[in-house]
Amino acid sequence: MRKKITLIGGGQIGGNLALLAAQKELGDILIFDIPKAEGMVKGKALDLMQLRPHDGFDSDIRGTSNWDDTRDTDVFIITAGIPRKPGMNREDLLDINLSIIKDVANNIKAKAPNAFVIVISNPLDAMVYAFHRISGFPKNQVVGMAGALDSTRFRTFIAMETGYSVQDVTCMVLGGHGDTMVPISRLATIGGVPVTDLIKPDRLKEIEDRTRFAGGEIVKLFGNGSAFYAPAQSAIEMAESYLRDKKRVIPCASLCEGEFDINGYFIGVPTVIGSNGVEKILEFKLTSEEKDELNHTLDAVKKTIAETGL
Repeated sequence: MRKKITLIGGGQIGGNLALLAAQKELGDILIFDIPKAEGMVKGKALDLMQLRPHDGFDSDIRGTSNWDDTRDTDVFIITAGIPRKPGMNREDLLDINLSIIKDVANNIKAKAPNAFVIVISNPLDAMVYAFHRISGFPKNQVVGMAGALDSTRFRTFIAMETGYSVQDVTCMVLGGHGDTMVPISRLATIGGVPVTDLIKPDRLKEIEDRTRFAGGEIVKLFGNGSAFYAPAQSAIEMAESYLRDKKRVIPCASLCEGEFDINGYFIGVPTVIGSNGVEKILEFKLTSEEKDELNHTLDAVKKTIAETGL
């Protein structure tokens, strides 16, 4: 029997999630949205079903607005919420998207209490925290897609700068999914060679800053809406590691309980994802400057979470 993947939200990210999950044959796919969008998600699902003969995958893809259809889901990926608009930061989305995540958490708890849940909705750090608190799910069942996207943006900009293959770039971004995130340039490499030996410090600092504001850069270019291709692929990487027990080490917003001296908050840290969900957080020694930056981003996360009232 195939695994079941339910995508909460059928917008730009949801549609790309469905396509990527189907192409990888991760399981059967259900695209869920509110009743007034039911025709849209059913149309996307049917369109994707008709693409299957070209690629040769056999995943079943359906659209729905009925929560009963989500029963027995193995993996939920939550994208529901309004996207950012120019001049709007992730925190501006808090009130609207918090009400949405509360409804989603209660329904998932009722319909599929054993599912693994990946949260994409912004402001990410607050939304994954809210889902965890409202659902009561154990920490291994809930994770946020933060550093997975931030790190791939950092990798992209390093590859663009050097002209070397992005496949050989390895790097990590810690912290909140916002402008205070912490790119760890000290550990970034290209084919095992430290990036600090290949890119001048001032230029590397510019790349770090572009990474921090990469989401806003795309929002400005679009004029309406936010990124969807890279966020979708980042979440699929996480889902695949769970469904196929790959034990990938991915920077994700995981619940820290003492790791990096952080307690009780979801924040981007190196996370092992396998068949048991979030299986481990890998710690490493930070420099004093990196520690200060991580504390700074933690303060921003705490402030946003305090505004949820949870």
